[in-house]
Amino acid sequence: MREGGSLLYYVAVCPRKVWLTARELNPDEDHPLLELGRFFGARAHPRERLRQVSLPGMVLDWVRQEAGGLLVAEVKQSSRLLEAARLQVLYYLFRLRQWGVEARGEIRIPRERRIVPVELDAAGMAELERALAEVRRLVDAPLPPAPRRIPACRSCAWAEFCWADGEVGAEPEGDAEA
Repeated sequence: MREGGSLLYYVAVCPRKVWLTARELNPDEDHPLLELGRFFGARAHPRERLRQVSLPGMVLDWVRQEAGGLLVAEVKQSSRLLEAARLQVLYYLFRLRQWGVEARGEIRIPRERRIVPVELDAAGMAELERALAEVRRLVDAPLPPAPRRIPACRSCAWAEFCWADGEVGAEPEGDAEA
């Protein structure tokens, strides 16, 4: 696995997740927050007919054909990791453009009743290229980055890979938002 939507999301959250995921070291699939994410994704817009689409390197949460073209949306539980979700949607738009499909993107946050548009413009492309370079660097590394306590550690489904000593709930270092 070289790159994918999830890896772009993880590079903004925790570089260690990139390395683990690239080696198919999967999180605890029964983790309550993963289950909650699947629940919100499946029930985000019950009155609309939504279609999830799996393509190489990505699973689009929501795809809809509109009069102006294709709409691709990523459904998230909260806006806390909005920049990570933005990178993920930028990647989807980029890959679709490579295949000759023009689309517009959105991040949908049902609990907040919020829709954030995402556009693959020059600034978004530059940001995506930097993130892709970082993903490739992490994937090619022989060892994972050292674990670093960040706020996301408290609810991370990969916690066992980093904190086998059982101190997942310890205070995070620094002010990193994850």
